[in-house]
Amino acid sequence: MLVNQAWPPSTFLGRLRDATREELLSQGTPMAYPPHRTLLHQGDGSRHVLLLTSGVVKVVASSESGYDMLLAVRIAGDLVGEMAAFEERPRSGTVVACGDVTARIIQMRTLESFLSRHPDAMRAVLHMLCARLRWANRRRIDFQAYDSLTRLARVLAELCQAYAQPAPDSDGTRCDLGVTLTQRELASLAGLKLNTAEKNLATLTAQGLVERSYRNITICDVPKLLEFAKVAADNPY
Repeated sequence: MLVNQAWPPSTFLGRLRDATREELLSQGTPMAYPPHRTLLHQGDGSRHVLLLTSGVVKVVASSESGYDMLLAVRIAGDLVGEMAAFEERPRSGTVVACGDVTARIIQMRTLESFLSRHPDAMRAVLHMLCARLRWANRRRIDFQAYDSLTRLARVLAELCQAYAQPAPDSDGTRCDLGVTLTQRELASLAGLKLNTAEKNLATLTAQGLVERSYRNITICDVPKLLEFAKVAADNPY
């Protein structure tokens, strides 16, 4: 049952009271998406949000010059598409399924009515928006305050805090990143050129902080990575 599922505390559903979560999961229309399917299109004028109930999606934005940049990763329990819905403006990014994804399509009028009845849900929305603004602000500061190696480490550390799962047979300090990212996508999150990100990832691997396999990254020692990246141990989300 989705209602009884353990939602990550960093997600929108994870911040709700049980009764509020149960009612929200009955709203809207359930949908299933196969891998690589586009859920929302940049520039589209639709006015609904998606409440992710399983799987992982990527939020990608394209510039007028054709450059694609990974803006964010969202997981089960997250709300996506809320910016355009609240602002009544075209969507600022494209949302793509990384694997099999399920979600509930909730129209904006339904969400607004729900939030008016549930103050804890309204607080959760505000918390979510503040956390996403904090992430964006941190990236802007990182561009000026840290070298490229530290910037990449900080992105990995914060993704680890938000999404990672303990690796099997580990003592909790070793975690799988939990999301499938290419090196190009990691580079765009950290604001780096691809060749710079590749070199920095190799450096982190040589230092024993991460291990790499096909589209997967394992954090070998979470406390050491947080220390190297100068990231506080508390969850920034």
